[in-house]
Amino acid sequence: MARRYTQNQAPARHVAHVKVGDEVVVLIGKDRKKRGKIREILTKKGRAVVENLQQIKKHTRRSQTQPQGAVVEQDGSIHISNLMLAAEYDRRRAKHQPAAK
Repeated sequence: MARRYTQNQAPARHVAHVKVGDEVVVLIGKDRKKRGKIREILTKKGRAVVENLQQIKKHTRRSQTQPQGAVVEQDGSIHISNLMLAAEYDRRRAKHQPAAK
């Protein structure tokens, strides 16, 4: 008989190889080879928010500060598997560069 999971069980959390504040390089996607610092890690989703990368537009409601409403750009999330520490990236790039004659 198949095992049933209840609502009380915690969802699986992804273990990250990067931490908040680390400088990373994006390996795949429209922001490929761009660098930035990690602002937040979303462990349940296995994603990270990197400063000034993966910009998305968010439409905001009218308020006292924005009487007409606004379209605000903010950082989106990138899957952790698409990120590499900048130091590791630089080390690998230097290792595979052809030697100058």
